[in-house]
Amino acid sequence: MTGLMKIGDLARATGVNPRLLRYYEEQGLITSQRTASGHRHYTAETVEGVERVRTLLAVGLSTAVIRELMPCFIAGTDLHPCAGADLQTHLDELEARIAEMEHTRASLGNLIAAAKANPPNAA
Repeated sequence: MTGLMKIGDLARATGVNPRLLRYYEEQGLITSQRTASGHRHYTAETVEGVERVRTLLAVGLSTAVIRELMPCFIAGTDLHPCAGADLQTHLDELEARIAEMEHTRASLGNLIAAAKANPPNAA
C-alpha cells in the first residue's frame, strides 16, 4: 500500500484529530482503504476532502448536507453550480435566524430600558 497514509499521518496533515477523522468516515464524508488487519489508510486526496469538510462545517452546514454536496466539488473547495440551491437554502435559514435574534435583542433592550426607567421604590 504505497502512497497511502495512516490515520495519524492524515491527522497531522490536516490538523484534525483521529477521532474526528473516524467520525467523518462514519458519516460518509471521507473514505479509507482497510488493510487485512483493519487499519485505515488514506490517499493524498483525502487531505483535500478533509479540507472541504472543514470549510463547509465552518459555514454551519450539517454533515448530512455536506454528504449531499460532496459530488458537487470540482477541485479544492470550488463547487459546481449544482450546490447553489442547497447553499441558498442554508443562507436563507441563517438570515431568518439572524432576524429572529435581532428581534429578541431589541425586545431584551426594551425590557432593560423599562427596568431602568422604573427603579424600585425606596422604603
